[in-house]
Amino acid sequence: MQISENAAVIGSGNVTRWPPGPAGLPVIGVALTFLRDPLRTLESLAREYGDIVRLRVANQSRILLSHPDLIEQITVIQQAKFHKSTITKAVTGRLLGQGLLISEGDFWRRQRRLAQPAFQRTRINSYAGTMVECAEARAANWRDGEVRDIAQEMMSLTLDIAVRTLFGTRLPGESEKVGDALGFLMRYSIRKARSPISVPATWPTPNNKRAVRETEFLDSMIYGIIDERKAEVDPSKHNDLLAMLMNAMDEDGSQMTPKQLRDEAMTLFLAGHETTAITLAWTWYLLSENPAAAERLFAELREVLGGRAPDVNDLVRLPYLLAVVNEVLRLYPAAYILARTSIAPFGIAGYEFPENTTVLMSQWVMHRDKRYFDDPQTFRPERWLDGLEDRLPRGVYFPFGDGPRRCIGQNFALMETALAAATVAQKFSFKLVPGHPVVPEPLVTLRPKHGIRMEIHKRV
Repeated sequence: MQISENAAVIGSGNVTRWPPGPAGLPVIGVALTFLRDPLRTLESLAREYGDIVRLRVANQSRILLSHPDLIEQITVIQQAKFHKSTITKAVTGRLLGQGLLISEGDFWRRQRRLAQPAFQRTRINSYAGTMVECAEARAANWRDGEVRDIAQEMMSLTLDIAVRTLFGTRLPGESEKVGDALGFLMRYSIRKARSPISVPATWPTPNNKRAVRETEFLDSMIYGIIDERKAEVDPSKHNDLLAMLMNAMDEDGSQMTPKQLRDEAMTLFLAGHETTAITLAWTWYLLSENPAAAERLFAELREVLGGRAPDVNDLVRLPYLLAVVNEVLRLYPAAYILARTSIAPFGIAGYEFPENTTVLMSQWVMHRDKRYFDDPQTFRPERWLDGLEDRLPRGVYFPFGDGPRRCIGQNFALMETALAAATVAQKFSFKLVPGHPVVPEPLVTLRPKHGIRMEIHKRV
């Protein structure tokens, strides 16, 4: 572990000695560097300064951890001393309110308790047929040889799945508008959070006004679905996630308020739609760049499924498919960074830090660390076929986070990704349009900045 021997000391609430790190520019520190290229900045800092690094950003100091033992300290062992960071809340608060992603304390525990039954394995397995049906319907629109933005196609696909499994309804013609609204709000929020110059959200700038419009559009959609459900004569006929959330009752007999329902529904909607779409988009890109892996996946699907639609029970017989999903999540994790802010003093790696210290832990950095992955920049699904995930130290591979705040929808997302990929890969292959730039854009999630334009080819 590359840790400085210098010890930090809390004196009158302040750290008097810090871990190593770049000086950056006066006042703003490394804010501009981070704003220009967050992913490369995180990687270079971890390589140059080691497993614990101090980053000065606009007169604030943040700590980047890049060792599994240190990450486990924050996410598991000392997790009670941390809340989701002020950065995370600033970026997602407008969109998600007090949903599970950012709520804290007793309120978070209550909401998690109410939502947990909706994510039991038997419950989410019942959505497998819907996931496959949506994937088949989306692929039915494709024609051999045509060019499409596969990232947008996956957004439309997972939107269909999300609204049907979460809300038990459909949003015909709305997928592109929803995707645009989410994309704008994520860019808007992340740029405001990272900018060293703060423009008040109340100022009538074009971006501020659009942010209000897009938020109102998404709110009207979610509240509209909730209101329709409440107005039904027999709402008990529904078996979707929204029904479970609406019917969930706490130990004291209380249920979620309309605002709580909205926040949880929006959180699950974003998590179940955005992140899976991104993972599928990166899947087709990586397979197109690695034809041997694509053909090995097709051969496995043909042998096990023989051209029929996949079922959740097939997944245990598709190890290479699951290895592909793991490898995509390793190289392009939708959640590429975790941030926590301390609510009490804490010690780590021989340093002591005060309350209100922000700690960063990056999946992008850890998943590409050569100490744990051979040839880490290369797409090699077979690395997962011999039990690698079980051998890795906790805190190395964590695409869904870790500890009590691990994503509640992890099993849902993994099943959706695998079933959609199995459905599509049996019938189609993809080839990146020559010259199209593929650039990961670290917003709230790791989106392809320019989309991913691909030629679609039917398999025969």
